[in-house]
Amino acid sequence: MALQFSARNRLQATVKAVKLGDVMAEVTVALPDGQELVAAITRTSAETLQLQPGDQVVAIIKSTEVMVGKDV
Repeated sequence: MALQFSARNRLQATVKAVKLGDVMAEVTVALPDGQELVAAITRTSAETLQLQPGDQVVAIIKSTEVMVGKDV
């Protein structure tokens, strides 16, 4: 399945860490040049995407939000 998004700011990244909280999850991703981004997403989203360190994802930046998408 190919993902398509209206947001133009899409960055290929690798999941470095996932910290699950009661409601939210903090997902740290590494860009190819070594820079890191941290996204706060719902715990449900992190679990639905089954995010794990090493996963290849796309960090999608829209306005002040960062979303993470993954083919599952």
